[in-house]
Amino acid sequence: MTRHGPMNEFCWMDLKTRDPSGTAAFFSSVLGWDFAVDEEDWRRAVKISAGADRIGGVSDLAQPVYPPGTPPHIAYYLAVDDVDHRTAMAVANGAQVVVPPFDAGDQGRIATLTDPVGAAVSLWRPRGFAGWPVSATAEGTPHHAVLACEDPERAREFYARTTGTPLGRAAFREAAPAATGTATGTGSAPQWELALAVDDPDAVIRRARAHGPDLVTPAGEGGPRAVRLRSPEGLTFLVQGRDQI
Repeated sequence: MTRHGPMNEFCWMDLKTRDPSGTAAFFSSVLGWDFAVDEEDWRRAVKISAGADRIGGVSDLAQPVYPPGTPPHIAYYLAVDDVDHRTAMAVANGAQVVVPPFDAGDQGRIATLTDPVGAAVSLWRPRGFAGWPVSATAEGTPHHAVLACEDPERAREFYARTTGTPLGRAAFREAAPAATGTATGTGSAPQWELALAVDDPDAVIRRARAHGPDLVTPAGEGGPRAVRLRSPEGLTFLVQGRDQI
């Protein structure tokens, strides 16, 4: 029997970038992540590891499968028990379907939606590998996901109704006034962000600022003493000390 990870929790991410080598170099330098081709994957996809744990993948937006002009972003995968049923529930609760449910080869079944507050999310039913471990302790491992938006209670209720239970390891927060409509204040739609646990936040900040002084900023909606780490291309994560989360 296939062993799946926890349902109704985020379990995987895909860094969609126009600069795969630069993105890998930045996050390897700042967070210590390892980027390597997965030799066991027939697609020879690049996978990201924090310590011994696989936590995500990388997709090149220059590939023809992506429409021209698609901006760099991070796709997050929410593990659910039944992609088709949960997609129908999401639509009934105000979501819009971006990509209808389909089988992603032998990896799993997926659908991509925009939730009622405007954030994108992919529903994922894995086959085999279930995503990042919940209790991982390596530097830079995922801890929880954060959605900052104008109406966090509406978002919280949507996900609970869609999945049938409150999301695990997820936080819904009101966006700061200067950043209404987005976690980064750019005026675009709200987006999920992943909070990473690190042992030495000050060291992460120093390494990031060596790449550019504006690549680390305060992140009030991320929780106490959280900072936002931004790659030169604009991919963002929330970073907190492991003892602060």
